[in-house]
Formats: sequence, structure tokens, C-alpha cells
Amino acid sequence: MNSGYAPHRGVLILVFGVLGLVVCQLLSPFAWIMGKADMDAIDQGRMDPEGRGLTQAGMICGIVGTIILILSLVAVAGVLLFAIVGAAAQQ
Repeated sequence: MNSGYAPHRGVLILVFGVLGLVVCQLLSPFAWIMGKADMDAIDQGRMDPEGRGLTQAGMICGIVGTIILILSLVAVAGVLLFAIVGAAAQQ
């Protein structure tokens, strides 16, 4: 590793991405945001390029998890709206 590079956070980003897919989808946006920032730093030569693959994989997991999170929130909002409208129609 060149001493001019900042250390990469590829493992952390990958862990956040995988945990965001499997356990807690609230971690997914963090993996996406951190992954994007680190990919930019790697592309600009400020961060260790050894972590590119891990960072990219974690960022992709973060993107997928964030999409699933958004779709889940929309589905829950739809179910709640449907329940509220149904309850109001019964009265």
C-alpha cells in the first residue's frame, strides 16, 4: 500500500451492504452513500485502490437494499391507507 493513499473501508461497506439486505434494511443507504464516496476517492487517487472490489460490491448491495427499503415503505403506506379508507367506509 502506498503511504499516500487513505485506507479503504471496503470491508465495512460490504458488511453494511450485506446486513442491509439480510438483517436491517436501514443500513443499506449508509452502504450506498459510503460506497459512492469511497469509489469517488479511489477514482481520484486519494484512497487505496485495493479495496475497489469490496467497496463496489458493498455499494451495489446498498443500492439493492435501499430499493427494497423504499418499496417496502411504499407497500406499508399503501396497506395503511387501504385500512384507513376501509375503516372510514364502514362508519
